[in-house]
Amino acid sequence: MSRSPMPFKSIKQSPARILPARLSESRWRPGLAEQPFHSEIFAPATEASGAGLALALAGDALTSLNECPGKDHRHVLWVQDRAAIRLGGRPCLAGLPSDLRRRLIHVAAATPEDMLFALEEGLKCRDFACVIGEIAGNPRALGFTASRRLSLTAERHRVRLWLVRLDAAPDLSSARMRWQARAAPSSPQRWNPAAPGTPIWHAELFRSRAHAPGEWILSDDKGRLHVRPEPEPEPAITPDFIYLGRPTVGRSLATRARA
Repeated sequence: MSRSPMPFKSIKQSPARILPARLSESRWRPGLAEQPFHSEIFAPATEASGAGLALALAGDALTSLNECPGKDHRHVLWVQDRAAIRLGGRPCLAGLPSDLRRRLIHVAAATPEDMLFALEEGLKCRDFACVIGEIAGNPRALGFTASRRLSLTAERHRVRLWLVRLDAAPDLSSARMRWQARAAPSSPQRWNPAAPGTPIWHAELFRSRAHAPGEWILSDDKGRLHVRPEPEPEPAITPDFIYLGRPTVGRSLATRARA
């Protein structure tokens, strides 16, 4: 006995009705309990926005997951290849958060291949709170296969990775969350306007498996990641034409004075 085929039209239309609602409800914000294990941050090498945002996102993830309540003494692994060190320099301990200054382990890799090996080995060690990497450009070693290995290793051993891509173009990757970051103007200090302000980034989430794309102005205030409102443009100043003296009619002031 032959069966009539199931109508294909109803199956095709059902995902289209629920997709926009699911994306609107899953907008990213700081403090979420669900944090990915492999993220990428694309940033220019002329500024430290990539490394700064990586530290801020790592601190937000560890705090929201209650993995860093203040008594966590696990180390943080920071790996850089030679090109990244030449462009941006090594991490400065004085510029790191106070709770990470004595827990940082820095690895300088000679080649991108050595860096990927160090990242993968670090992700296998559950004694690390997280792993941060900095790599320059789009090396051939960092293809989709290598990115997939990093994602699987991070998820298997539950150690999170934030990979900063300096002066790189977004290519194929298995990273669960991908950001585009650049520095944003800081608010002036209250007592010294010439002093450096609070770090602020313009962050664009252009790929995520759990969240809709979006843009935010993020700041790291006292170790906490916050979303700042978009700065409103200053109103245009129109000059007021004010006459300082009565206009003369017919003759000049000098002629009137002699008269």
